[in-house]
Amino acid sequence: MFKNKITQALLLGASLSVAATSFSTLAADVPAGTKLAKMQELVRGNGTEVASIDPHKTEGVPESHVIRDLLEGLVNQDADGNTIPGVAESWETTDNKTFVFHLRKDAKWSNGDPVTAEDFVYSFKRAVDPATASPYSWYLEMTNMVNAAEIIAGTADKETLGVTALDANTLEVKLTTAVPYFVMMMGHTTVKPVHKATVEKFGDQWTKPENFVGNGAFVMDNWVVNERIELVPNKSYWDNAKTVLTKVTYLPIENQVAEMNRFLSGEINFTNELPNEHFKRLEKDHPESVSIQGNLCSYYYGFNNKKAPFDDVRVRKALSFAIDRDVITKFLLGQGQKPAFFLTPEIVAGFNPEVPAYGKMTQAERVEEAKSLLAEAGFTDSNPLEFTLLYNTSENHKKIAAAIQSMWKKSLGVEVQLENQEWKTYLDTRRQGNFDVTRAGWCGDYNEASSFLSLMQSNNSSNDPKYHSEEYDETMHKALISTSDAERNALYAEAEVLLAKDMPIAPIYQYVKARLVNPNVGGFPVNNAEDKIYSKDLYIKE
Repeated sequence: MFKNKITQALLLGASLSVAATSFSTLAADVPAGTKLAKMQELVRGNGTEVASIDPHKTEGVPESHVIRDLLEGLVNQDADGNTIPGVAESWETTDNKTFVFHLRKDAKWSNGDPVTAEDFVYSFKRAVDPATASPYSWYLEMTNMVNAAEIIAGTADKETLGVTALDANTLEVKLTTAVPYFVMMMGHTTVKPVHKATVEKFGDQWTKPENFVGNGAFVMDNWVVNERIELVPNKSYWDNAKTVLTKVTYLPIENQVAEMNRFLSGEINFTNELPNEHFKRLEKDHPESVSIQGNLCSYYYGFNNKKAPFDDVRVRKALSFAIDRDVITKFLLGQGQKPAFFLTPEIVAGFNPEVPAYGKMTQAERVEEAKSLLAEAGFTDSNPLEFTLLYNTSENHKKIAAAIQSMWKKSLGVEVQLENQEWKTYLDTRRQGNFDVTRAGWCGDYNEASSFLSLMQSNNSSNDPKYHSEEYDETMHKALISTSDAERNALYAEAEVLLAKDMPIAPIYQYVKARLVNPNVGGFPVNNAEDKIYSKDLYIKE
C-alpha cells in the first residue's frame, strides 16, 4: 500500500529522511467481476488541435492531455489527485531543499533504452535553456531549482542547473530555498523527460509518429492535423501489463454541439466539454452521462497593462466591476461555477482567499462605481471607450464574450469588437502582447495557491497581461521561500489584495469540469481537481 502519511509529510514540509522507502503503484486495476468489452479502444474529445507534443514547447491544457499518455515524469497522480510514483519509485529529503529520487530500474523508452537519471538532467536543462524558448521555462524557476532563474535570464550556463545524476537510477535536485510542495510540482508537463538521442537526431521533427520515442504508457501511432491523434500501448512501458486499452484517439473538436452530437451517436467515449445551452436538457435526458466535478481552474479576462488606456487602473476596474458574474455563472453556465473576485479558486488546498471589497458590493453598486471610474479616466458618452476583446475559437467562449460585451455596452456605453482566433494563433497573439483585452483561463499546475499567484509575477513568461508590481513580486518572493504554511498563506492573501487593488485581470468565475462520459468507461477519475486523466488507468466495460 502507498505510504500516504510519509508522502503527505514530505509535501507539507516535514523534515523527514525516507531513505529507500518503497512504494507500490496505484494503477487503477480493473475491479474483480468487471466484464470488459471486447473492443478496448477509447475516443475522447480534446477541444482543439494541439500546438505541439514537445513538453518543453507547450503551455496549454489540450497538449498536456496527450503528453500525459506519451511521457511519464518522476511522479503521477491517482484518481483522487494524490501524488504517486511515476518513473521515481521513491524519494527522500531531510530539509525540503535537496531531493533525491530513486528511479525504477525497469523504466524504459519505447525503443527499449533504459530511462535514466541523466535523461531528467538533460530534459530539465533543455527546459530552462533560452535556446529552447520554452513558454513554460518559468516553471523551473518557480521550483527554486539552483540557478534556474539565472539560466533563463541568460546570466548562467544551463550546465549549472541544480540537478545531478548520482548514478543511472538516482537523481538529485538542489533548490535555493526549501519548497515543501516540490515533489507535487514534479507531476507537471514541463518536467517530463524527452529522449536525448531522438531530439538531437530529428530536432523539431522528433514528435512525428515515425520519429517519436517516449517513456509513457502509450506511443504515437498516427497524427492527422486537425482531425485526430492516435496512440497505441508502449510495449516497453514498465507497467504495460496493467494497460487495458489497445488504442486511444484524441479528437480536436472546437464546437461543443458537434462534440455532443458525436458523443450521443456513440462515436466518442467522453467529451472535453459540453455546450452550455444544452446542459439542462442533457442533465434531464442523459443524467447517467453528465459529469460535473470540481476543477482547479479560474476563468478571467486579462487587460493589456502596457497599452493605453488599459495602463490606467480606473479603466481596468471599471470594466471588471461592470461584469455581472452572477448572470454568467447562474444563467449562462449554471453547472455549479462560482463567481470569482480573486484569482485563486477556493478548491485549492489549504488556502481560503478573502472576498475583496468590490466582491461584497451589489451589482448595482459595482456598476455605479464603474461609471464613476470610467468618467474619471476621461471616457463619456461623447468619448466612449472602444477596444477589441480576443478569445480562442469556442462557442462557449463566444457566448460569454457576447454576454459581457452586452453588459459593458448597457452599463458603460463601451463599444467592444469581438475577435476570435484558433488556438495556436491566439496563444501567439497573447504572448506577443497584440491585444487589448483577452479571454484567459488558468488551471493549477499543482494543488497549491502559488500555482495561480505566481502567474502574475513580472518574471513569469505566461504573465500575458504584463502586470508589473514590485510590491506584488516581493510579496510572492517572500511566500515562495517561506516554510511556514501560516506565513505563506498570509502572504498569498496579501497578493490577492494587491491584485484586487491593481486589477491587472478581471476574474470572472471558478470552473467546474462539465463533460459527457459514457458509463462504460471504467476507472474514470471523478475526484481529481486538476483533471489529470491517465489512459493507462481506463478501460471499457461491457
